[in-house]
Amino acid sequence: MIETIKRYCNSLTEYSRYKTREVNIGDIPLGGSNPIRIQSMTITDTMDTMATVEQTIRMVDAGCEYVRITAPSINEAKNLENIKNELRKRGYTVPLIADIHFTPNAAEVAARIVEKVRVNPGNYADKKKFESIDYSDEDYEIELIRIREKFAPLVKICKEYGTAMRIGTNHGSLSDRIMSWYGDTPLGMVESALEFVRICEELDYYDIVLSMKASNTKVMVQAYRLLIQKMEEEGMNYPLHLGVTEAGGGEDGRIKSAVGIGALLEDGIGDTIRVSLTEDPEYEVPVAISLVNRYTNRVGHDLIKSIDKLPIDPIDYKRRITNEIAGIGGHCVPVVIADFSCRTIQSTYDLNDIGYTYDSATDKWNMTDAAADLIYLGKNKLPFNCPSGLKIIYDYNFWTDLEGKNRSFPLLTKEQYFYEKEQSSKLNFLSIHLNSLSAELIDKLKTDKKTVLIAETQNKHGMADQRRLFFELIEHEILNPVIIKRDYSNITTEQFRLYSSTDFGSLLIDGLGDGVWAGNISFSTENKTKNNYVFNIIDIKESSQKTVNRTLFGILQAARVRISKTEYIACPSCGRTLFDLQETTEMIRKRTEHLKGLKIAVMGCIVNGPGEMADADYGYVGSGVDKITLYKEKEIIKRNIPASEAVDALIELIKEDGCWLESQ
Repeated sequence: MIETIKRYCNSLTEYSRYKTREVNIGDIPLGGSNPIRIQSMTITDTMDTMATVEQTIRMVDAGCEYVRITAPSINEAKNLENIKNELRKRGYTVPLIADIHFTPNAAEVAARIVEKVRVNPGNYADKKKFESIDYSDEDYEIELIRIREKFAPLVKICKEYGTAMRIGTNHGSLSDRIMSWYGDTPLGMVESALEFVRICEELDYYDIVLSMKASNTKVMVQAYRLLIQKMEEEGMNYPLHLGVTEAGGGEDGRIKSAVGIGALLEDGIGDTIRVSLTEDPEYEVPVAISLVNRYTNRVGHDLIKSIDKLPIDPIDYKRRITNEIAGIGGHCVPVVIADFSCRTIQSTYDLNDIGYTYDSATDKWNMTDAAADLIYLGKNKLPFNCPSGLKIIYDYNFWTDLEGKNRSFPLLTKEQYFYEKEQSSKLNFLSIHLNSLSAELIDKLKTDKKTVLIAETQNKHGMADQRRLFFELIEHEILNPVIIKRDYSNITTEQFRLYSSTDFGSLLIDGLGDGVWAGNISFSTENKTKNNYVFNIIDIKESSQKTVNRTLFGILQAARVRISKTEYIACPSCGRTLFDLQETTEMIRKRTEHLKGLKIAVMGCIVNGPGEMADADYGYVGSGVDKITLYKEKEIIKRNIPASEAVDALIELIKEDGCWLESQ
């Protein structure tokens, strides 16, 4: 059913920034016609004034425009004044943001000192015990009155002092009240924030920024889209802060962040971003800058046919229905194509980069969980027998001259598809782009159950161009599987991770795409950013082909459409964290990374822990100084374990549940 679009951006086909109201935060305004702002959060103890000042300076020097500092109690809130004074004394006027969760009295102190406060509606006036509460309409109204009484004092202080406020919903800390009334849904996330916004507006206060963070990229994107729809219905236009919470570190954290944040930036959504990595915050900033800079020259791209009706629901994930063709499409997980068309394969070792290793003693191939499904050779011939789990794609003219065509299939142009009679009886690949989708081609595809489409684009606004192609296929009821192909040239490995995650992930989280293919890649030397904070701090010493393969599987995992490894839901640390989060996360990763499909949450404190753990199989949460509490899903299993024993206890818990496998 084709539905009329509920607006959540200016256009699905023409890039432009979604216009929001301007909010002044110190001397750096947000929203309106201002650039997309970059921010991050300190991880030092807020009571350690000099450590927090020094880290803030490093963040600013790296390009950070707003700095957030946790204030879990009144003492930390009061110390924000010392931090601010020391920064001003050193010539740094960066706006400071106080991060508040369970302590309204700390928020009321901080709001008199800093330029902005962040409150989480899930735990500012409510509690989370995973209790289901049966409210009547009258009961719920009484609850809203209670919240107003608790929240209004902060609003009045912010109004008096000219302090801005971010009302930031976290999927992992939705209150029992919201969960009972709206369910664990994007609507619940949106209403959690809007309840607070309506109180602000009743008190004639409008210096508000909103966010809808989640560790699940699908949920995060859906919530922001729904928020915009709801704001428009109520005549609101508040600026939006974007972020994927608990993204983790290293390449996985970057990929996951780019999938969620990038999907929104592509549609012109977002006024400020924070990339939440389990790393020092000065290393988050270059990643955020790289994501944002991609849109500085996006306006003026090639024209894409506009769309008046939307064939998918942007706030309810459903995978596009397709026919299965030789393990592609249908109910099969999306496939990965490795491109060797510009590289001559010399020996079996060359396939190690894409997950295949040859054992000459047994004459057998072994494959990893992240082994490519197909390999594109173009006009190059494989000099040995192909692994049984791998299919080969050749250019059509080269394929026709092959003597044996076992597990090899042709890639056709549109002209070859129409006029060449010799084609595979099992599987063909057809390269198409939006403008090649003629009425004649549509008619032929409708009856063709052996051709997989390769969607390509040369448009600067490539994701929207390919999305428009998917919409045409859906509208014309074409059920052929589609593999998304993007080319990248003269690009750093860090940029490739971020850009490909945005390009592929934006489509995959909307259920569009049955495979991914990154082709024609040429990597350039890594760039340095301001004050030498480099992009490639997590680069793995490996071939470019291995980097591409790892990235593509990482994107599928981040979009939650294909699981090939352990997933870590890890927070970026802050002043509330009472153990070394980076070191611990890496320790847990080294011991559990072979447990494919398992989701492990590593949380510095309890703020978002239980909620995000409801989406994880196991949770490792700081509960005191060097004390850890272990969760199984949302249930506490062991409390206050010494940190020195906690990783072993986590492994033992996994073993007790029968989920442990020995590393190969």
